[in-house]
Amino acid sequence: MRVVVFVKATEDSEQGVMPSTELLEAMGKFNEELVEAGIMVSGDGLKPSSAGKRIAFDGPSRLVIDGPFAETKELVAGYWLWNVKDLDEAIAWAKRCPNPMPGPSELEIRPLYEMEDFGEVLTPEAEAIHQGVRDRLARDKTGKKTGES
Repeated sequence: MRVVVFVKATEDSEQGVMPSTELLEAMGKFNEELVEAGIMVSGDGLKPSSAGKRIAFDGPSRLVIDGPFAETKELVAGYWLWNVKDLDEAIAWAKRCPNPMPGPSELEIRPLYEMEDFGEVLTPEAEAIHQGVRDRLARDKTGKKTGES
């Protein structure tokens, strides 16, 4: 099971307050444990929403909205992508995480959809397209350029 673990933003993270050296080291050690256990696929911190943009969709129109965005508690300051056997394992790992912020903070764990979750709406043609994308991403990770075999 794949899950994304969101580190929720705080007022400090939205103001660009950098973590302490101790927190950086603690998070680095936690990330090492995740990698050694075969859990962590990827992860990173995100810059404050003031550095971001949103694209609003309404039919064919697109509207670019500059950050910062309101409601800090609903924003994401970082993420991990984990491979776990189930949600209980994800929770157990999340509980081992050092507090990711210098004060009260939250993690949010969300399962990712897998192809089989789409059932009958996933046609063989759509599945082939998505599998092709996954295959290409896997090849690109190995350092081969698109089109190489």
